[in-house]
Amino acid sequence: MADVSPGDVHPGLGVLGPVTAWDADGNVIALKGPRHRSVLARLIIARGRVVPVAHLVDDLWDDPPADPVGALRTFVAALRRALEPDRSPRTPARLLVTEGPGYALRVPMDAVDAWWFERAVADAAKLPPEEATVRLDEALGRWRGPAYAGFAEQPWARADSRRLTELRLHAVELRAEALLSVGEADRAAADLRAHGAEHPWRENAWRLLALALYRTGRQADALEVLRGARTLLADQLGIDPGPGLRALEEDILHQAEHLGRSDRPAWGGRPGEAGRRARGDHLAGDGASGQADRRARADHGAGTADLGQAGHSAGTADLGQAGHSAGTADLGQAGHSAGTADLAQAGHSAGTADLAQADRHSHADRTARPGEAPAPASPAGRVWEQVAAAYDRNVAPDARARLESTTGLLRNLAVTGGSGLLAAREHRVAAVAAAEELGDPELTARVIGAYDVPAIWTRLDDPEQAAQVVAAAERTLTALTALSSTAHGHAATPGAHEADKARLLATIALESRGTRLARGPQAARRAEEIARRLDDPALLAFALNAGFMQAFDRTGLAPRRDGIGAELVALSARHGLSTFETLGHLVRLQARSALGDFTTADHHAVAADALAIRHERPLVGVFTRWYAALRLDTTGRAPATEVEAAYRDAAALLGGAGMPGLAHGLLPLALLCLRLRRTLPLDFDDHTDWGPYAPWVRPLLLLDRGRRSEAADALHATPEPPRDLLQEALWCLTAQAAVALGDRRTMARAHAALAPAANELAGAGSGLLTLGPVAGYLELCSG
Repeated sequence: MADVSPGDVHPGLGVLGPVTAWDADGNVIALKGPRHRSVLARLIIARGRVVPVAHLVDDLWDDPPADPVGALRTFVAALRRALEPDRSPRTPARLLVTEGPGYALRVPMDAVDAWWFERAVADAAKLPPEEATVRLDEALGRWRGPAYAGFAEQPWARADSRRLTELRLHAVELRAEALLSVGEADRAAADLRAHGAEHPWRENAWRLLALALYRTGRQADALEVLRGARTLLADQLGIDPGPGLRALEEDILHQAEHLGRSDRPAWGGRPGEAGRRARGDHLAGDGASGQADRRARADHGAGTADLGQAGHSAGTADLGQAGHSAGTADLGQAGHSAGTADLAQAGHSAGTADLAQADRHSHADRTARPGEAPAPASPAGRVWEQVAAAYDRNVAPDARARLESTTGLLRNLAVTGGSGLLAAREHRVAAVAAAEELGDPELTARVIGAYDVPAIWTRLDDPEQAAQVVAAAERTLTALTALSSTAHGHAATPGAHEADKARLLATIALESRGTRLARGPQAARRAEEIARRLDDPALLAFALNAGFMQAFDRTGLAPRRDGIGAELVALSARHGLSTFETLGHLVRLQARSALGDFTTADHHAVAADALAIRHERPLVGVFTRWYAALRLDTTGRAPATEVEAAYRDAAALLGGAGMPGLAHGLLPLALLCLRLRRTLPLDFDDHTDWGPYAPWVRPLLLLDRGRRSEAADALHATPEPPRDLLQEALWCLTAQAAVALGDRRTMARAHAALAPAANELAGAGSGLLTLGPVAGYLELCSG
């Protein structure tokens, strides 16, 4: 593969996380900007093959600059200087070479972390289990975040990113098998429980967890795991467990003697299988696990969609892939597509639909005769074909019922996270627009209001889409009010459309979060008043969520939010609103963290995780994993390196979560808060992406580099923080910079803003990070 001989000194290249490079001593090499990193990543994917210049230009730019080839040459030259700093001028490059019509990377196999990882996993299956455990620990330790982080969803990186992600999941299970083989079932069970919860469609994970629990003397827990997996597969995918799970359940019930043995001669179980997986030939999990994975996701592991209960809906569906985009549901042209169908009757029916395959013919069990469609591969597929055909025969293509049905699917799709959440947002806007085109305000109100997806983060993922929804809701509210005032020339029934109006108002409040507009809080209050008057629990839960999102008009409002969370938990538990009950626990986790009551916050984290596992809500784990890192941070006992690792592990979950409003800039901000609190060097790369937090961070970074004049200018340009979960933290950053610069005026502004939060921990109200007690910053500003 390489022109570099094995004995040569060469840099290390990393794609198991952000794309990076290290010198021979392990120091990070500065790679400049994202274009430089994308060129390097694209060449790594090519594995030594030449990538033509034209292909690189197409991959780098949707809208190329005037001289894209010249720009590309600049990036390549900079990469060569970075990777071979000691190369003499006019000496040919040895690593990033020009060859034929393009460029190629010539490095040995062990130079790239992903290549090393693949070989390590393949080798581990051939080693004795004791050695394999060590090898796999080392291999999994190479991961620093999502593969090709920052580029994973680029068309040129998507396949390799997903292949590596799937191989990592296989490695986790292979390691568990090795641990079981050497009698360390406790360790295996601890790792597998989280693994299974995060990847619920992997039957092999459930099988290994149940076996590990059985070997630790927890037979009842093992059976509960297996029965939970059976229920999950039946409810969500319409399939029975594979033979591996069925056989294990039978063996546990009969306490089969072989289950207690850990001395299996072929612990890996499948000669040659690990090698095939390492090459990417089969990555969906073994046996029935592969069956479940193929139903639930497309293109090697991306796009798992769980559409269980959303709010009070019992309808379920799997919209794994439509077209070529994993996890994106193509619901047709809203209102006019003959292919748009919600078999859950707008989210309130107990019917189950499986829409996982955009081309279900590729998953058939038999070969079709000429002119005949293949038979579906599962009971759910057969039901889908029959019911979808009946739906299309009996419901007109332009029937308005299709729009309401679509909205029910979108609400359920949103709670799956990842590409499902992104798809739901996109198609929601299309559905609202289609409803408005029909000129029926009652229909439009139902389409807008049915999307009662619980929201916990106060920064919008897509402000433009949110603005469109708010505008449509306001127009519909006006039209509905006019419609309510008269019906066919007669006075309307008092209270007509009140529930629809409340849902529109709650939507306006939710989609206006983080702004300083008076309309948001006003709409939230009105929605809550109507919901309480109508005594509608589901509507009240939606309105309380809206009120939570508008409870940031100043700092120090954690007690108010704690009260909202407490009511959400109690209300939802009484009426079976599982998603809003989970939301209530997360709200209280945040609020109690802000107040420094981590004992209570811990209780709510556990409760939220338990609900998430029971109702298959993968996004909850993103927040509780971040909370675990925050807890480690606040103890003050863990070294900074361990805390940083915990934050990085938590950030890895954000890669495919579908929440850019949460993910963008969050990890650097958490690390900055940690380093400031512990008075460590800030030490951030020039190209660190601070996202929306850059204005509040910049003055401190400039001060750290001794550039006081520029820091003062940056501080004067710093705006007031948005009204959200991090406003106390951002005010504290401003306060610290002002104190360092002796800027009395800004110190006074920060003091006035922070005074109501004197008893809180700055930033901890997010449940993600902290700068420590606000009181300390108030004292600094008073000095």
